[in-house]
Amino acid sequence: MSSAPLAVPDATGARQSSLREANLALVVRTVLAAPAPPTRAGVAAATRMTRATASRLVDELIAGGVLDELDRPEASGRGRPARPLSGGRRLAALGLEVNVTHLAGRAVSLGGHVLAERVEPGDFHDSDPAATLARLDALAAGLLARLPGGTRVVGAGLALPGITDAASGTLLLAPNLGWSELRPADHLPLAARQGPPLRIGNEADLAARAAAETAPGRPGPLPDFLYLSGDSGLGGAAVLDGAVLGGRHGRAGEIGHVCVDPDGPPCRCGSTGCLERYAGLDALLAAAGLGPDRTVADLAAAVRAGDPAARRAVDRAAGALGVALAGAINILDIPTVLLGGHLAEIADLLIPPLRQRLDRRVLSARWTAPTVQAHTGPPAPAATGAALLRLAEVVDRPVHWLGA
Repeated sequence: MSSAPLAVPDATGARQSSLREANLALVVRTVLAAPAPPTRAGVAAATRMTRATASRLVDELIAGGVLDELDRPEASGRGRPARPLSGGRRLAALGLEVNVTHLAGRAVSLGGHVLAERVEPGDFHDSDPAATLARLDALAAGLLARLPGGTRVVGAGLALPGITDAASGTLLLAPNLGWSELRPADHLPLAARQGPPLRIGNEADLAARAAAETAPGRPGPLPDFLYLSGDSGLGGAAVLDGAVLGGRHGRAGEIGHVCVDPDGPPCRCGSTGCLERYAGLDALLAAAGLGPDRTVADLAAAVRAGDPAARRAVDRAAGALGVALAGAINILDIPTVLLGGHLAEIADLLIPPLRQRLDRRVLSARWTAPTVQAHTGPPAPAATGAALLRLAEVVDRPVHWLGA
């Protein structure tokens, strides 16, 4: 008895589809990473595709809104100049942030343009998570209402100052907020409906991402650095080859809770002598004899006016930072440090004593001296990083958005 032949999958068609997807992603990465907007010919040269293939893929990406054509530059010779390419303005991601001193949101296009943003100061120590996130959702609604017509939101990301489980979308612990075991998406109905499910991440990791990328898919000037994110407390992240080191469970970089003195003051995390009890903003203000309603600008003014308590507070913070950062540099061999948040605002006061301590404590300092610099930019950089997190999904798989 004969049997019908088995159906054989069309392997050639599958390979062609996979090749097309890979080539579309390659074109997008090439355009976004270019230091200046490239033309179709420039894309073909950079990717080693034929001009016909590169042009066909570019046309497809433009039609889907993933890439845009810019105006032609003024002609300087014979012929009409080609039109340069950039990331699409019609695709955008919503980045949100909750921190102890503010809520923030920023809508960023694939071309790197900030389409809408808002930062709302506040005091969210030991706050009610449902009420705080409802306020953040209202902030998100305001941003979405201000987006240009025709903008497609590819997703929303949320930065939180604590330990997160990205896979389940759960905030495990945020000591300074007083939050634990919480799914933010349950309290952000509007933001959670933007594209695929809401993605969450650690605030310092996402702020470091914003320092590592000047725009979606475009690397910043420093491929390797340690990032310190200063607010009420202190967070951190390590960046290597432009990527944030997440660790096995995505929880690496918690330098604020590295112990610099086992006999030091108790920390909200439950330990003692944590770095943030010396270099966090709350700790700095308290050590300087300033009330919790004062700002880092008040601290800096007190130091410059010769206030001895304020000077001691800054030197004490520099000493604690020196211990923690030297350990991180000795372990990771990443000798560049970027100071963010309130630490950046007092960098001129903090960096000289900190460098002295690092030069003494870093084993390789004789050959590769550690460098410390302030990272300046727009407020709430983690909101930008949260948007970049979602836009990376478009960069990695643009084909998914062509038919959306």
